[in-house]
Order: sequence, then C-alpha cells, then structure tokens
Amino acid sequence: MSTILFTLGRWAYRHSWRVLIAWIVLLGIVGGGVALFAKSTDNSFTIPGTEAQQGLELLNRTFPQASGASAQLIVVAPEGETVEDQPLRGEIDDLVTMLGDIDGVTSATSPFDEMVDGLVSDDARAALVQMQFDGQSTEVSDATIAAVEKAATDFHDQLPAGAQSALGGDLFAASIPALSIVEVIGVLVALFVLIVTFRSFAVAWFPLVSALIGVALAIALIFLSTAVTTISSTTPMLAVMLGLAVGIDYALFIVSRHQDQVRAGMDPEESAARAVGTAGSAVVFAGVTVMIALVGLSIAGIPFLSTMGIAAAVAVAVAVAVAVSLTPALLGFAKGRVVGWGGRMLQRGVPTRRRKKEADETEAEAEAEADTTDAAPAAPAVMPPNRWVMLVTRHPIIATVAVIVGLGVMAIPSASLHLALPNAGVQPPSSQARQAYDLNAEYFGAGSNGPLVMTGTIVTSTDPLGLMDDLKKEVEAIPGVERVALATPNETADTGLIQIVPTTAPDDPATADLVRELRSHHDEWEKEYGVDLKVTGYTAVGIDVSDRLGAALLPFGIFVVGLSFILLMIVFRSIWVPLKATLGYLLSILAAFGAVAAVFEWGWLADLLHVTRTGPVISFMPIILMGVLFGLAMDYEVFLVSRMREDFVHAVRARGGRADRATAVAAVRSGFTASARVVVAAAVIMFAVFAAFVPEGDSSIKPIALGLAVGIAVDAFLVRMTLTPAVMALLGEKAWWMPRWLERLLPKVDIEGEAVEHERSHADWPEPDYRGALAADDLEVRAETADTDLVLFSGASVRLDDGGTLLVTADDPHVSRAFLLTVAGRIEPAAGLLRVSGHLLPGRAPWVRAHVSVADLAGADAPLSELRSALAGRTRFVVIAGLDTLTGASRDQAAALLRDAANRVAAKAGALTIVASARDLDAARALLGDAYRPKPELLRLTAPILRTTDADTQVIPS
Repeated sequence: MSTILFTLGRWAYRHSWRVLIAWIVLLGIVGGGVALFAKSTDNSFTIPGTEAQQGLELLNRTFPQASGASAQLIVVAPEGETVEDQPLRGEIDDLVTMLGDIDGVTSATSPFDEMVDGLVSDDARAALVQMQFDGQSTEVSDATIAAVEKAATDFHDQLPAGAQSALGGDLFAASIPALSIVEVIGVLVALFVLIVTFRSFAVAWFPLVSALIGVALAIALIFLSTAVTTISSTTPMLAVMLGLAVGIDYALFIVSRHQDQVRAGMDPEESAARAVGTAGSAVVFAGVTVMIALVGLSIAGIPFLSTMGIAAAVAVAVAVAVAVSLTPALLGFAKGRVVGWGGRMLQRGVPTRRRKKEADETEAEAEAEADTTDAAPAAPAVMPPNRWVMLVTRHPIIATVAVIVGLGVMAIPSASLHLALPNAGVQPPSSQARQAYDLNAEYFGAGSNGPLVMTGTIVTSTDPLGLMDDLKKEVEAIPGVERVALATPNETADTGLIQIVPTTAPDDPATADLVRELRSHHDEWEKEYGVDLKVTGYTAVGIDVSDRLGAALLPFGIFVVGLSFILLMIVFRSIWVPLKATLGYLLSILAAFGAVAAVFEWGWLADLLHVTRTGPVISFMPIILMGVLFGLAMDYEVFLVSRMREDFVHAVRARGGRADRATAVAAVRSGFTASARVVVAAAVIMFAVFAAFVPEGDSSIKPIALGLAVGIAVDAFLVRMTLTPAVMALLGEKAWWMPRWLERLLPKVDIEGEAVEHERSHADWPEPDYRGALAADDLEVRAETADTDLVLFSGASVRLDDGGTLLVTADDPHVSRAFLLTVAGRIEPAAGLLRVSGHLLPGRAPWVRAHVSVADLAGADAPLSELRSALAGRTRFVVIAGLDTLTGASRDQAAALLRDAANRVAAKAGALTIVASARDLDAARALLGDAYRPKPELLRLTAPILRTTDADTQVIPS
C-alpha cells in the first residue's frame, strides 16, 4: 500500500493541474446528476417488522383514512372567551371546510364533531382541528403542504386580538437541518489553527481546500443516491460534519509530514511522494477503520441507520481519496514554498534560543537518569522532548489516576441518559410546530402531542360497536391513559381503531412504559375479545426505534471494542498497547455520554448552548457517537504510538537488541514530541468543527455534535496525550510484548510507510545503472513454528539479466521451491535484499505477484497444463519448480512451450526470464538446451537450519 501511495503522490505532484481539474470535473458531473435526478430527503423513522410498523401497514390496507400522515391546528380563544363563541366558532368551521377541500387531505375533523371526543379543552379556551393526509409524511406533496400552510396563515391573520393559532402535528414535527453562520466560524477556527500549525498562510489553505472539495463531492453523491433509495434529512448534515473534520485532519497529517521533510532539506517532489507513502498510509488505515465502524451501524438492523452509516462512510472514503491525491497536487503548486515562518532557519540548522535551552535541559536529565540505572542511556531524541510528556512520564501513577478518576466523574450523568426520537418539542420556540406543541401541552395535556393508536381485525365480531366500546373501557382503566379520544370500527366493520391520549409527553420514558403495558395485555384481550391488537402510531414507532437501538448498543459496542483491539494488535504487535487504547476509548465514550446527559437532560449550560428544551436525546446518538469516535480515537492512537514504537525499535537496534525501561521511556518522550504538534492541531480542528454545530444546529444534530466535540477533546488531550504516555512509561519495555505464536497469526500492516523508506534507502541498489531481471544479496527465508525457527536458506546472492535463466538447486526440494516463491513475491524474505524486474521486495510484492507467473510441476496432476498456463498471456518472467521432473514426451513438449513463449516475447521487443528449480541439473540443462535457452546461471542453496527455543542449532538432513 505505501509504495502504491508513494507512486500516486509523486504522479499527483508532477501533474497538479490535471489532478485538480479532474476532481473539479468529477464534482461538476455528480452535481449535474443531482440537479437532474435527486429527490427530497425523508424525515420518517421506521423499522420493518416491529409491531408499530405492522399496525401502520394494517391501517394502510383497511383504514386508509387513519393511516396517513396527520397534522393539527390548535386555536386558542382570547382571554375571557371560548372557542365556541361566535364568530370564532364559525371561522373554525370555515377553516375545516377549506382544509378538507385541499387535494391530498383525506379528512379534516372539526373540534365540534359529536363523533369525536377531546378536541375542545376542558375550559373551552382551545380547540384542535385534525387533518389526515393521503400517504405517509414522505408521500405528501409539497403543493399539499403549501396549501395547508397558506390556509393556516390566512386563518391566523383573521383571528381577533388576543387569539392564537399554530400548525403542528406529526407532519411538521421534524425539521430539516441546515447550515448556519456558526458552522462557517468553525471552519475559520480550523483555518486559524492551520496557520499557527504550519506557520504559513499559503500552506494552511491546502487541508481546507481538500476537505471542502471532498465534502462537496460526498454530499452531492448522497443527494444523488436519493434517486434510488431513501435518505433521512439528518444524513447529509452528519456527512458534512464528519467529512469536514476528517478531511481537514487527513490532509493535515500529510502536509505536516511534507513540511517537516522539506525543512530537513529533502527535495519537495521526493518529500511529497514520501509524505503520501508514509503519512498517507496511516490516513488510509485510519479512514478504513472509521468506515468499518460506520458500516458496522447496520448491526442494529435498522434501515435508516444503516443508510446513514453507509453515507457517512462514503464521506470518509471521499476524504481519504482526496487527501492522498489532491493534497500532493496542491503541494505541487507550492513547490518549495512550504517551510513557513522560521522554516528557513530550521533548514539551515539554526536553533532558536528556546530549543537550545530545552536541549540542554533534556541532556542534563538524560545524564541524571543514566546515573540512576545500570542500563546504558537510550538513543537521544531527534528533538527536545515536550515539557508536558516530561511531566507525565516523571509522575505516571499520578497522571493515570487523575485521568481515570476525572473521566469517571464526567461519566456519572450518563447513567440518566434517556433516548427518544425528536419531536416538535425540541424545535426552536420561534417555529410554528414548537408553538403548537407547547399550546397542546398547556391546554390538552402533554400526552396530546403523542397519541397512541391501537388497531386490529374485528371481522369476526357480530357487534363491532359494542366490541369497540368494551375495548375502550379496558384501555381507559390502564394507568397512564389520560383518555380514549376515539374508539370506532372502519366503514366495512372489519378493522377497529382506538386513539389513546397518554398522560405524559411522547418522549417521556413513562409513555414508553405505557406502550409496553398496553402490549402486555395482548394475549389477555385476544383471548377475551378475539382481537389481535397492535399498538402503533408515530409515537409508538419512535419508541420501537429507540428500543431497537438500545438493544443494538451492546453488540455494536462489542464489535467496535473487539475491532479496535484486533486492529491495534496488528499495527503495534503488542497486547498491552491495544488493551490500554481500548479502555481509553471506553472512558472517552462514557465521558461524552455524560456531557450530553448533563446538558440535554440536566440542563447544565443549556441556555449558553441554545438548548431550547431538556429531555431525552435522539435515539441514535449513542451508536453514531460510538462509531465515529472510535475511528477518530484510533487516528490519534496510531499517529502518537506508532512514532513511539518507531523510536523504540531504532533505539533497541542501536543498543544491539537490548531493551530496558529507560530506552522505552525515552522512546515514549521522543515519539510523543515528534507527533504531538500535529495531533493537537487535528484535535483542535475536530473540536472546532463539531462544536460549531452545537449552538445553532438542528435538534437532531446538536447532541451528536456536542458528544463528538467533548469526546474528541477528552480522547485527544486526556486519554491519548496524558493517559497513554503515563501508562506506556509504567509498562516500560513490556508495553511492546506479544506472544510469539500470536504475532505469527496476525497479518502485517505497513501504516508508517516502512516499505517506502526501505525502497528509497536502497534506490541505488544493486548498482545505479543495473537493469537486470533479478538481483539478490544475502537473501534469507524462514519458516517459524510454535517453538522453532527454521531457516530454509540464507546468504543467497545472485544477479540475472533480462532474458537469462537461473537454475536453483538444493538437497531439499522445499528449499529451492521456497526461493522460487520468494522471487515470485509469494513469500516475504526474512532478511536480505531482493529486486525483481526493477521492483524492490517486499514493498512491491503486489506488482511482482501480478507479473511473475508460477508453474509448480512437481506433483502436479497435469504438469504441461500447469506450464502452459504460466507461460500464457504477457508473461515475461516465469518461475518453474521441479523442471527436472519432466521426462519423455512431456519433456519435449515443455521445451517447445518454452521456445514458443520466448519467441512470442521476443517478437514484442522483450526477453523471457526463467528461474527454475531442479535436483537433476543435467536433465534440466538438457531441457533448457532443447528450448534454445542460453547457458543457465546456477545457484546452490545449503541445507536448512533449525533454531530451537533453547538456542541449540542443528542441521536438518534432507
């Protein structure tokens, strides 16, 4: 991956205009698609298969006039008057008639209808006009909604002084999120942080431009997808928030690495390519981690949440793609002008007074530590360690206890966290839907804003009216029921409907308890009345969604925690580092939950953050927060700890393989210092972007944004930059311990661009002008088991020109076969250098595997078919195991196949290179001679060596 990114970074740097224009053209194409095909977003939250959804489907089939979206207009008479007084009553009746005539409105019910109860308040000051629409809220046309709003506005304008009216209900309960000036302020804060970080106005724009282009493309793709699927209105805003934050951060990591390298004297083009190959590899890993977590939201089994996770993952994927391609292109425009203020002095190696003072203090402290330990001092750090990490690592126990206790206290409010879907009650007081919600609660009770519906098939009843009356009495006797507003069969008397007004608000936990209580009587009422009743309605749907989300938290948490532990084990080859990182992530999550609960439920700082109403937070906040914060926390962990590991490995090598606590602590300090600046900048930018969505954000986004802002700050500054170095200092060299058997099982992932560094450091090997097909120096391949280390061969050195032939022989055929598979990129060498067709392994192994074919003739059922397949196509390099196993006619046909392949390649101005293994060298040479091959080179490999755990060495007989 790192070598591919290195090549991409260099190409993008050299072709800056092409890359920039390509992204702009792509954005234009997708934007055009949005203009032509995009549809509106959807504010409905449904879960197929739940009881509430089944009830809605039943109503839709048998009681359509009661199954569609609903709305209501509340009218309040002036002080001292009632809604039954004229002329107000007549105006209300006229409004009902007008609303009923609107296309798309299936019914408008007058509050004075004798068939309906509860539409006039007890004091007659207020009345409700109820409306039913054709279809669910997403199916109601804009024209219908506009006509209803116009009728309500005209009615309001004609009201007498002191009277009030407001339009609300389920159809108007959800608001459409929109950007505001506050989010722009967040972007400006990010720009300021970038300027300070890079000490350059020009460079600071690069991450911002990359992020904005990426976000624009991601949002365009999301809106384009509305042509084929349903997207909630919250999804684009979540994608903007997340895409902007990670887009800036990912580009920041690459630009920061590039600037450091250029300041150190590296050529800008080489530096841009290396920055993409090294920091870009970590960016890809971090982005993939975030995407896995977001796609993992589908574990909940909720379609709208799965769609939201996939859309957010698309935004992250676009951010990664833009970061590794457009960022180096932008760097290509700047060339060498990226060093920033003071960069020229750093390039010339002139230290500032502060740096010199810190270096002197660090040297004195290192000498003091060396005097108190028996071990030799660790390798000196590249730069003076950061004062903060020095303080933390001097007092690791105090730092660890302080962070854990502090975050534990922050997490206390999370125990009172309640979840519900948003309703009009959380909208700003200026909105008409919120005014209707408050007036409803004032005159009709809190439960009138969230009526419940019970429905069931009554086709077997001989007295449908009597049955519905009996069921009404049963329901009214249940605690928590304010009243039953309606209990009636439909026109064909095959379906019954009971409308229930709870005593509590729709997002009150007591309302959810009432729904569960009503459902607990299902079997009892079915046995007594023969009716399969289902509790449904907008409020019940929201409760079912919340319950399903709550049940999904534990499996999703296990998935995220388990994934983080496994991924970090792969990256850091350690047990303790992933364990520490995972526990730190859990602390960050609990602290973020606690902050959300303290603000949105306890009311702390509610006025300052413009929280218009305290109470339950949106149901999918916890699972979204867990998924997003997981990926971002892993970003910081990787960028901080990977540098610590790199310094530790280098220090151990410099000490001849000896490791001790002093070496480990020095690596923690130097690694922290080298990466802290960019992590601080990234965290501040993330915090600014997320926090900007809190004061003026949509009610659905506000708690998510606050949780992410607090979670980022806690995770970056307390967990990663305080707890991590403290725990690492306590563990010392044991932090990097892992059982040998587990290390062998885990795949190797190069996230720090080791392959790029390896390739650049051996760019002139074997010789600057060497263009041969194969070069190897001191090549070694091992086969490790639980308690042994088997060296299959070592010290293998060879040079082979294009079109040449190499015969490899060994007493044990497994040894020569291992060499061939290593040349073909199928086995990674343990030591030495290997270049195949100009590509250095193991970094370029994917290219080698794609261009070097393998024919294993020994033991093959059809060896000639195996050879024919290997020589087919455009193959110019083939390895053949067991060449001497062919005899008779098979040998002659093999020679013909090799001869034809060589002629075919030569006809295209190329040469066929062959590396083959054989024990019978004479037979192999004869076959190659018949194929008109030149005299082959010979490589003889020694017998394998077995190293056991007790350090004994023995030769395995072949």
